[in-house]
Amino acid sequence: MIDEFAKEYLHSDLRELREVLVWKLDGLSDEEIRRPLVASGTNLLGLVKHLTLTESRYFGEVFGRPFPEPMPRWDDLAARGSDMRAAEGESRVDIVERYRRVWVHSDATISELKVDSPGFVPWWPRPDVMLFNVLVHVLSETARHAGHADILREQLDGATGVGP
Repeated sequence: MIDEFAKEYLHSDLRELREVLVWKLDGLSDEEIRRPLVASGTNLLGLVKHLTLTESRYFGEVFGRPFPEPMPRWDDLAARGSDMRAAEGESRVDIVERYRRVWVHSDATISELKVDSPGFVPWWPRPDVMLFNVLVHVLSETARHAGHADILREQLDGATGVGP
């Protein structure tokens, strides 16, 4: 009983945070969502792109359920860091729609697997994990980047919060 409660509780929070990230783009121009506002070059659209790759890896590769669209692999050193910025030919629509397709794939993994289902994260020092570990990790990562997005959005137009 507690396992299903924990899984649904974490999954529910993840769903809410995903929507917050996408909302952070609303009402802004293409130039604004691509504008780097901190020294690292982080921008709003790049955060969405990064979380797309994050979810596709963790709820895909880790559980032997790869996302069906081409994505850079974790060990592709040439692609490292490219997920933090939108390339010239990538539109807001392309990136947001892909993020939403990844949600569907991730949600299927979360729904179909038990919270203690085993996974393997080869880039972690303790690579043997359970769905619970991955849910907590991705939720934490998404919350962290939602906070970054909140700061970036506030710098652009003063908007804060989790929705209009």
